Amino acid sequence: MGSEDLHGILVALITPFTDGGNAVDEKRLEEHISHMIKAGVNGLVPGGTTGEFTAMTMDERKQLLELCVKHANGKIPVVAGIGALSTKDGVELASHAASVGAAALMVVPPFYDPVNLSQLRELMSDIHTASKLPIMYYNIPSASGLTLSPAEIAGLSEVGVKYLKDTSGNAPDFTELMFALDHKITAFNGWDTLTFYGLAAGAKGSVWGATNLIPELSMQLWDALRVKGDLKEGRELWRKIWPICKFLESHNYPSAIKTGLELLGQGTGGLRKPFSLLTGAPRDELRGLLENAGLKTVQ
Repeated sequence: MGSEDLHGILVALITPFTDGGNAVDEKRLEEHISHMIKAGVNGLVPGGTTGEFTAMTMDERKQLLELCVKHANGKIPVVAGIGALSTKDGVELASHAASVGAAALMVVPPFYDPVNLSQLRELMSDIHTASKLPIMYYNIPSASGLTLSPAEIAGLSEVGVKYLKDTSGNAPDFTELMFALDHKITAFNGWDTLTFYGLAAGAKGSVWGATNLIPELSMQLWDALRVKGDLKEGRELWRKIWPICKFLESHNYPSAIKTGLELLGQGTGGLRKPFSLLTGAPRDELRGLLENAGLKTVQ
């Protein structure tokens, strides 16, 4: 599918593992993607933070993307998460993504040692040149150590960046990107608790990990705010959704998402060590939030 199709709710997809976490579990992944498509989500974004890419080998990441493209089956676009500590690995992943049918790339800058703006622009240019795919810049300063101004982010459009996933939590900067710089870059919200604001303000969509847990509610919120423009209905939905988003942001994100899925009766294979599913009081709290939102949990 073409990059022009990127809009709406793009789920930041989990990576289901086999029990014990030794491999990607294709059956669980296929079932999960099927649920997302049935609920009406507008795209899949595997290989990001929610997908635990930092705990996976290069071969596993390629396999995951191939399976996502296979099971999406052309129904919705797949945006490949590309996060690497070197240009060489980033280009390798991006070239592979282009070869297997990804619609676009979501590129997070190298983490641990932050790059500067010049180095970032060169990286984006190299990835775009190698893949010929549009790039979604994953703006997550808390992980990358790189904080850019709205103008600097929009300027990445000169080196192959067409979209932005904004996980900065900086609402004023996100507003500037949506209203003053939208002729250069298309901004998607990527900070869970700002989803209502982003959609109500007119963002073209959201890259949203919570959608793994609440795909139907996610699409209802999109429909209320961006299709019907019904703020009253949107607020009613957000009252159910916001406490879940607040919880997810308060814990290790993949741990909380996978714990929620387990509570909903969906096997995930857990997380790779040193990370693990939530237990005790946090697990009980999440169960209550899901039930308050109208979802049925299992023991």
